[in-house]
Amino acid sequence: MTKPILEEISAAMQKGNRKLVQELANSALVEGLSASEILQDGLMAAMNVVGAKFKANEVFVPEVLIASRAMAAGIEVIKPGLASDSSEQVGTIVLGTVKGDLHDIGKNLVKIMMAGKGIDVVDIGVDVAPAKFIEAAKEHKAALIACSALLTTTMGQMQDIVDLRKADPELDPRVKVIIGGAPVTEQFREKIGADLYAEDAATAAEVALANMFTY
Repeated sequence: MTKPILEEISAAMQKGNRKLVQELANSALVEGLSASEILQDGLMAAMNVVGAKFKANEVFVPEVLIASRAMAAGIEVIKPGLASDSSEQVGTIVLGTVKGDLHDIGKNLVKIMMAGKGIDVVDIGVDVAPAKFIEAAKEHKAALIACSALLTTTMGQMQDIVDLRKADPELDPRVKVIIGGAPVTEQFREKIGADLYAEDAATAAEVALANMFTY
């Protein structure tokens, strides 16, 4: 059963109350709760709720961003404890917008949702060349390569990423490519041979978590 203070942290974070989240996180530490417990059962639990509501169109981008800032405030309080906790790492994902595409709102939402699942997200930015996705995946020992596109004219870059992933002998064969973005579809994923597709940020986080591994 979830402790009352963790439920309070979750409620405060969903409302975007950064100050209260920090105060409650401090109180939870004083009560003897571990940093990992606060993260998993308080902060992440709240982001799971926000993600589900976002997916159901019950909340929108501003609410997600406000909740994410409250989550970041709480993480700052418990960060010293997280370093000493022995909780298992979920895994790492490399995230970016493909070359020729400068949009980042969707990418940033995906990053927030994935971080809310405890995934270590390496954001390599926008207008990213296919080879950079591969190099970043190798450098950071990522389990997934996530690439997004807003423009139909840049979607072809995803094919290049998939081809490079398959051709690179130094990349762990377990690494998968997940694609998304407004013009991207499941049919396109099948066409280019990508491993995974997500229709929105909340789904992307769920799919990523289901395909995580650590080296």
